[in-house]
Amino acid sequence: MPPKRSMGYDSMSDSEDEINDCEVNSSKKSRYQKGSDEYTKRRERNNIAVRKSREKSRAKAKETSEQVNRLRNENEMLEQKVQILSKELSVLKDLFLAHAGTVTQNCTVPVNGDVKGEVSTDHEYSKINSQ
Repeated sequence: MPPKRSMGYDSMSDSEDEINDCEVNSSKKSRYQKGSDEYTKRRERNNIAVRKSREKSRAKAKETSEQVNRLRNENEMLEQKVQILSKELSVLKDLFLAHAGTVTQNCTVPVNGDVKGEVSTDHEYSKINSQ
């Protein structure tokens, strides 16, 4: 890795920095020449690390894909449940309205407000059940 430059003013020019960078890189390369035992060991360790990293990446991608599929299936099931419950709600509303319509047709409200055996529209369900 090339040495870090300080942010202050220094006496080296850019061309001198480039020369120093080349010297550092070339000295690293000369330590581990191709075919040497150290170079071979480092390449082998690097290859193992790369394999592990790629396998980990594949496993994570596979896990993410499985989770996406699982969530899609769950979403489809929930959408079907919403449709079923909506239909059920519609049927129950229709039943309620039909029942409420028959109850109000059977009830008569006296004009003078006197309740003599007749049920008023106020709290009609509780009064109908008490008869």
